[in-house]
Amino acid sequence: MAEKEKKIKRSRAIANNFYALRLLWRICPSLVVHKGVLRFLGYFEWLFYSAFFMRHVINSMESGESYRKILTYVVVVAIVFGSMMFYENLLSGAIFPVDQAIVNKGLYRILFRKSRNVELACFEDSDFYDRYTLAMEKADDRLIATSEALFKSIFGAIASVCAFVFMYQIDPISVLFIILPVIGNFVFNRKISHIDYARNKDMAPHNRRIAYINRVMYLPDYAKEMRLTGVFRLMKRQYEEAIHGVSDVTKKYTKRAMVLHWFYVMFTFTFIFEGLLIYGAYRTVVSHTMSLAQLSVITSMMVSTTWILIGFTEALTELFKNGLFIEYLRGFLEYKERIPEDSKGADPGTEIRSVEFKDVSFSYKDKEVISHLSMEFRGGKTYALVGHNGAGKTTIIKLLLRFYDPTEGQILLNGRDIREYDLRKYRNLFATAFQDHRMFSMTVAENVIMGEPIPAEERENRVTEALKLAGAYDKVQTLPKGINTILTHEFDDEGAVLSGGEFQKIVVARAFVKDCPFKVFDEPSSALDPIAEGTLFDNIYKTCEKNTLVFISHRLSSVQNADWVYLLADGTVKEAGTHRMLMEQGGLYADMYNKQAKNYLAISTKGGTAAGAEFKARPVLAAEGGDLA
Repeated sequence: MAEKEKKIKRSRAIANNFYALRLLWRICPSLVVHKGVLRFLGYFEWLFYSAFFMRHVINSMESGESYRKILTYVVVVAIVFGSMMFYENLLSGAIFPVDQAIVNKGLYRILFRKSRNVELACFEDSDFYDRYTLAMEKADDRLIATSEALFKSIFGAIASVCAFVFMYQIDPISVLFIILPVIGNFVFNRKISHIDYARNKDMAPHNRRIAYINRVMYLPDYAKEMRLTGVFRLMKRQYEEAIHGVSDVTKKYTKRAMVLHWFYVMFTFTFIFEGLLIYGAYRTVVSHTMSLAQLSVITSMMVSTTWILIGFTEALTELFKNGLFIEYLRGFLEYKERIPEDSKGADPGTEIRSVEFKDVSFSYKDKEVISHLSMEFRGGKTYALVGHNGAGKTTIIKLLLRFYDPTEGQILLNGRDIREYDLRKYRNLFATAFQDHRMFSMTVAENVIMGEPIPAEERENRVTEALKLAGAYDKVQTLPKGINTILTHEFDDEGAVLSGGEFQKIVVARAFVKDCPFKVFDEPSSALDPIAEGTLFDNIYKTCEKNTLVFISHRLSSVQNADWVYLLADGTVKEAGTHRMLMEQGGLYADMYNKQAKNYLAISTKGGTAAGAEFKARPVLAAEGGDLA
């Protein structure tokens, strides 16, 4: 397996780098051109100065050329190289910052569009999500670095060949000295890289522990425990153990690394510099077989060639390293969506006459979650989905919203398979209030509207009405800027952080504010007290009387007014009917209902008159022991 992975990396590494270059060209061609030209000019400057400039000046002096002519040549060269330096400064100061911003915007637009388009299952797949996060992390910087490494390796290879040719023309024996830095970089530097990799791998667990403790020590979430318990001593001990672990790993590799580094320096710098300099001096001073101009070229080329080779080998290493990152990026961008968000199809219209599950089965990671389920939601009616945890209630809603497609069977909207409809238009038929809600660092109003196309002149009234129906308006009015108050402290230190129940009310307000025929409420009152729950359900029934409603609730009293109840177990419908029908059957639903009533009565007796009054007003409200989520 390891060998196969190695072959895959080597075979795709170069291709991946060219893929990155094409992607960068697609986003910002000017950056690619300037990076290539800049790298070419850099190597050209080194070779020209080493191979031509010094030799021409010294030959001109030896041949008796006039001082004016030599000075003119030097001034022309200085102007050319000054222009190149001006171009480089112009790029770094004015052009590259703009181009890098263009790359950032363009690349993340592509990545965000892709992440928006892949199906929900991708984010629930840990392997896919890991690759996704690796692809997203500093993607713009790494894409630019990949293009630079590619140009560096291409022009570095050309410059290395030119350097060999120039030195061979002067003295074929001098070329042998270039073998020394090649050995230093390709043999000893590679071994050093392997040691660095092994050392970093061994240090990783200790560094993770150190990073964790550093993070915990300044996060406010842990401040109370740090002061009220003796956990600080435990953290300190773990920190010291991690530091000792890092020290032990360092000692383990130090001797080998020192020896290899000594050989790397000797072969890469010392042997070629000292050896070639002694050889050239001998031929110039002792044997008189080399001119001063040739000696100047050899010594200059010696320095240039060494750094060109070092840069070339570093670029090759960078290419293979970047190849793995590009593999993540490429794999993510080339992933073929199973349920693409932009999939086109028939217009579902705005009316829902019926939604039918026909013998639907669904497996998640080879485990069957829904099994041969059949049910129907008719337009304008109210339905309740009840059952224990893991019964499949939330999965049914995800199938309904087409976050997943059934493994078997069909889901029909108005008699037509939902896979035939335009996905975005189909989903616009639904408003949802999920239990596992998320708040965004935006204003209260924006958290309610959630980008819905509501005319500007209607927004405030619509948001206010939705918050009132959800029971959140009075609390929002106490905030510094009302519905324009930012939620969370992510970007605003004065942002509001609400309680779980208050956040849940805002989520419910999202479903109220959206004008659509089908509304889904997933445990809308799980964080609310019984009185708030009663008011909320009254508002839902009253406001959404023309909508098709689906409730998921563990408090059976809150769904007893539904037109139809589906009791789910083991991923399928076990019982179905009105509340009265199911109670008369005396089956699972009746058993659950009676247990909740018994638990509530036990607590209401202890709680006194107020609790008993509430129980009489709404026949059964679940206590903690009766939850059926």
